[in-house]
Amino acid sequence: MMALLLFGLFLFLIAVGVPIAFSLVLSSLVYLLIAGVPLTVIPQTMFAGLDSFVMLAIPAFILAGNLMNAGGITNRIIDFANAVVGHIRGGLGLTNVASSLGFAGISGTALSDTASIGSVMIPAMKKQGYGAGFSAAVTSISSTVGPMLPPSLPMIIIGTLASISIGDLFLAGAIPGVLLAIGFLLVTYAISVKRQYPKGEKQPVSVIGKTFLGAFWALLMVVIILWGILGGYFTPTEAAVVCVVYAFIVGKFVYKELKLKEIPAILLTTLRSTASILLLVGFANTFGWILVSEGVPLLIADGILSITDNPIFVTLLIILLLLLVGMFMETIAALVILFPVLLPVASSVGMDPIHFGVVMVLSLMIGLSTPPVGVCLFVASAFAKVPITKTTKELLPFFGIAILVLIIVAFVPSLSLFLPSLFE
Repeated sequence: MMALLLFGLFLFLIAVGVPIAFSLVLSSLVYLLIAGVPLTVIPQTMFAGLDSFVMLAIPAFILAGNLMNAGGITNRIIDFANAVVGHIRGGLGLTNVASSLGFAGISGTALSDTASIGSVMIPAMKKQGYGAGFSAAVTSISSTVGPMLPPSLPMIIIGTLASISIGDLFLAGAIPGVLLAIGFLLVTYAISVKRQYPKGEKQPVSVIGKTFLGAFWALLMVVIILWGILGGYFTPTEAAVVCVVYAFIVGKFVYKELKLKEIPAILLTTLRSTASILLLVGFANTFGWILVSEGVPLLIADGILSITDNPIFVTLLIILLLLLVGMFMETIAALVILFPVLLPVASSVGMDPIHFGVVMVLSLMIGLSTPPVGVCLFVASAFAKVPITKTTKELLPFFGIAILVLIIVAFVPSLSLFLPSLFE
């Protein structure tokens, strides 16, 4: 009964527009007051969830991404992507998706991808005659590729929650992330051919080479992250700090676009992003502690397994639950609350924790572009100046391919586990 009160109040607060983080803590506060539990539980559980050395990687990776952005990386990645695929029908749309694939190694979050790529690509696509809703849809959905590839903040959260190798998680998301991008490229191309969207001129090899060299230093950051972590040269947190130094050197001395006077503003932006993420993690940990104390994880596990113990149907039920949760809850909050709850269920039907982590992140990423609270959907629609209903309509074929890739990844574990197995 108390658990129902907790969930009911949480959903009500979200429905009336209260931010996710505050919805979590307010519903938790009401529960604790009614249950007569000391309110000291809130700071204790918050800090327990944040008391991890690995969590320090989050602000460092965010800062590295902001430094690379200010250093001119976004335009260089777009130029390289456009040189490679811009001559194909719907070239700017394909460039949008390909840019997100390249930008994935810089940001670690889908929202920063939407904002950075969208601010450049959406106006350019509209100017070339692409529909505003379609431009927003491509930008929104392609940004979900980012968190599948390193450095991925959701993967860092999972690694912290379950004591799983973050390097293995980074590798595990690579093939599913590329498959997702390929699916989006195919859908974008098919729609572009049907609507006869424009295509650019084919670029000579010299131009492709020149734009590649422009983007090379940014793309190298992914190699540094994986080489350092998997080679045992530094921890994920140390890798993040190395990336900060690397991003500063590239932006200041290689690209020469990073100005020292911009550093205070970059630090402030990083602090704001970090504070919002860590606040969300802390409040979600309090909410999760209450769920555990109420025995909700056991109830959910028993509920799913009482319907069926068939591994295929259990996996499908978990995916359905995650897709629904992704429509209403922010990714990090959903991970902190539900990963410890659903991992035992997934393990009971033979899913490897790393494989399940990839499936969960991919499921929740789709929710970033779905109403009613898809943040990437809102940001992209704002850039395109179209209602979210129009963008959502354009997103339908992309949702279809995303769910298809999700199901393939869920039922073919080797797609997630092959790369990590090479480094065992």
